[in-house]
Amino acid sequence: MERKVRLIPFQVIKQVEKINEVPKGVGMIQAPKIWDQTKGKGITVAILDTGCDTTHPDLKERIVGGRNFTNDDDGNLDVYEDYNGHGTHVAGTIAAIQSNTGVVGVAPEANLLIIKVLDHNGSGRYEWIISGINYAIEEKADIISMSLGGPEDAPELHEAIQKAVTNNILVICAAGNNGDGDDSTDEFDYPGSYNEVISVGAIDLERHSCNFSNSNNEIDLVAPGEEILSTYLNGTYATLSGTSMAAPHVSGAVALIKVLANTSFERNLTEPELYAQLIKRTVPLGNSSKLEGNGLVYLTVLNHLSEIFDQQFILNC
Repeated sequence: MERKVRLIPFQVIKQVEKINEVPKGVGMIQAPKIWDQTKGKGITVAILDTGCDTTHPDLKERIVGGRNFTNDDDGNLDVYEDYNGHGTHVAGTIAAIQSNTGVVGVAPEANLLIIKVLDHNGSGRYEWIISGINYAIEEKADIISMSLGGPEDAPELHEAIQKAVTNNILVICAAGNNGDGDDSTDEFDYPGSYNEVISVGAIDLERHSCNFSNSNNEIDLVAPGEEILSTYLNGTYATLSGTSMAAPHVSGAVALIKVLANTSFERNLTEPELYAQLIKRTVPLGNSSKLEGNGLVYLTVLNHLSEIFDQQFILNC
């Protein structure tokens, strides 16, 4: 199987060596407001990407293992270092712990399983991604995060994703960056357009839809994806843009939601039930559903509804 797939194109805005802040995207989805309840402890997120800077001060304590399925490092399975930067940036948005000069991710106590399926050029083969998905299943990951894709619908890839979902793994994918800002035209990238995945489009930090974000009827929700600050190569930090940056916000959010929902229901929820819990935590932004699906992931929306209900109940009494 020689067909190729690439990481979804992204733009590096700037790179810095030191910083100390909660990234705006993490704040926008209200993650810090529920950290008193959970920071994602016990949840494992498998990141299928270009690897990770495994010595980064904000990430090294969160990495619990990994595997390399590319030809980098002569195909050594145990070396999953990132020579591109994309995978490290995604990892930071999900679970960076914020060192003294760092950033914090959405779920800073979640575990990261680094599965390298794209090489230093950001290119990979479908067989690498399929092997990566199967490895995530074997390792009993809770979530698979993929900010990669291509225009070709590959049945073998689709089957691997369906297998993951059958194993109660939530598969979260970037929608793609081939958008034209017109919701009357559809742009499909795979695996982001498969019905079984959670497809994430991008908005900017002003909550406007990004022109580059794909529009189609498989978009589930949106998250911040423009000028996103996170971890980068050699222990540094960078600001990047793309739906690749939106998807890990949702991956981290789902890690938090899974802890909250399983605790609330006192059992392990199924993949469809957890998807429903995610969609309950979205707010519409007024765009076409082809651009934003159910809206922006917003982790405290149920708290606000509860407060409103309590106020109404008191008034009615």
